[in-house]
Amino acid sequence: MAVAVSPDGSKVYVTNTFSNSNTVSVIDTATNTVSATIPIGASLGVAVTPDGSKVYVANLASNTVSVIDTATNTIIARTGDPLQGGSFGVAVSPDGSKVYVANGFGNTVSVIDTATNTVIATIFVRGFTSIGVAVTPDGSKVYVANLASNTVSVIDTAANAVGPTIPVGNGPAAFGVFIQPPPRAGQPPPSFAGVAGSENCHGTSVSALATKFGGLDAAAAALGFSNVQGLQDAIRAFCEDSSSRL
Repeated sequence: MAVAVSPDGSKVYVTNTFSNSNTVSVIDTATNTVSATIPIGASLGVAVTPDGSKVYVANLASNTVSVIDTATNTIIARTGDPLQGGSFGVAVSPDGSKVYVANGFGNTVSVIDTATNTVIATIFVRGFTSIGVAVTPDGSKVYVANLASNTVSVIDTAANAVGPTIPVGNGPAAFGVFIQPPPRAGQPPPSFAGVAGSENCHGTSVSALATKFGGLDAAAAALGFSNVQGLQDAIRAFCEDSSSRL
């Protein structure tokens, strides 16, 4: 029913619900074969954390979320609020700290703290049959597709409050993600920190990327550069361009 790719592109996770198998298949992208099958119950939405260590799966029947350890392909936790009704879509924040779950029959979104795997907030989205959910690349907003009311609700993640509700086409239901394009020549990736033209921009960007990805080698690989020098050259070009803005 739903599919998610690991950040490094090595694995694909697929929820098998309508086949009555109630499992998650793990596909090895190098061989395009199923490398593991995880029993999980009737499930729909699936999302992988930015570091690839965990997979969150929305369990429709139990109104909860299963947490899979990708190193062992085992379920290490179940969380959520069973009273909300019908967990459909699931999305992870860009920093990996939160998971947002659309509860279709409760018309709410549950916010899960990934450090503790507990629900820290429940947001009423002002729509009916909330199914699809996606987080913006900067983590500031969550968009929720409301199937029955033909609307999309916009959540301010800082306040955990709903802002605008947008009328759209009939029956919005997609389990969406925001696509962040890979870096291109002369165009720095949005992960760069600092304000272009400022004296400390280069150092700020290098430090932020090293912290986020666990080293500059990992940062360069994750952002599509062939080596660290290419990443540093792109940062330098960005920071010296006083006309650019993040």
